[in-house]
Amino acid sequence: DGLVREVEFLEELEVSLLTQHRKERPFGLNGGGPGECGQQTLNGDLLDGIVGFSAMPGDVLRIETPGGGGFGSTT
Repeated sequence: DGLVREVEFLEELEVSLLTQHRKERPFGLNGGGPGECGQQTLNGDLLDGIVGFSAMPGDVLRIETPGGGGFGSTT
């Protein structure tokens, strides 16, 4: 499973995100299935995987980190 983090900004800040697997699911190995895609939002608005923005006090960044792909067949 993935991990969810939320950050509320207390001051104005320049933010850069360099994330992966936002459009393509992480692959599995040895017959394991792919993982899920992650995403990030700023105040509920979806952000690209690689993005820069100015955060303002009270803005909330939510990052949903994908889990990895599976390993080995489940059958």
